Amino acid sequence: MNFLAHLYLSGDNPLVQVGNFIGDHVKGRDHEKYMLEIQKGILLHRKIDHFTDTHPLVKQSAQRLSERYGRYAGIVMDVFYDYYLGINWADLNDVPLKQYVSGIHKVLLRNYFKLPSAVKRFLPFMIKSRRLESYATKQGIDQSLRIMSNYSSLPDHTTWAMEQMDLYHEAFNAEFLAFFTEVSVMAQNELVAIAKDQLH
Repeated sequence: MNFLAHLYLSGDNPLVQVGNFIGDHVKGRDHEKYMLEIQKGILLHRKIDHFTDTHPLVKQSAQRLSERYGRYAGIVMDVFYDYYLGINWADLNDVPLKQYVSGIHKVLLRNYFKLPSAVKRFLPFMIKSRRLESYATKQGIDQSLRIMSNYSSLPDHTTWAMEQMDLYHEAFNAEFLAFFTEVSVMAQNELVAIAKDQLH
């Protein structure tokens, strides 16, 4: 799962949203340095990642990209799944995507000084470009993959990847929707447990 999906699966608690958003940048026991609700968001992020990485539907989707991407296919699939979340957004959330993203920007800016330094560096660009909202467009996905290939070890096969998205669009979309139903239930159960914990 990529940024938009992680945020969606965080529920309405702003600090859990912050924790889930920064999850990739907090390693090992470093989560213990954060306030409790942010810690819970970080741990939720890890559970979502594990659930996603081991799920047969996600592996089925990623297999179509393995020819060029090999072990990186799952990373590209994470980005693709944010696209499918974006195009199905109106069926999954009552709040329009543009409004939701603006709300998330406010949450992240209010908590800016709690963020890891790497997140502080890219957040202004992410907000200015409305990156989260752009995931609902193929142009946004194309741009995200190109940025990732420039700044990480992800191979640059973006043009080919976008061709596969067009070729297998219906299959990817069906797999995403089936998977997202399951991961949403898992995340919701975790959020219920978090809420109960806060009462004690």
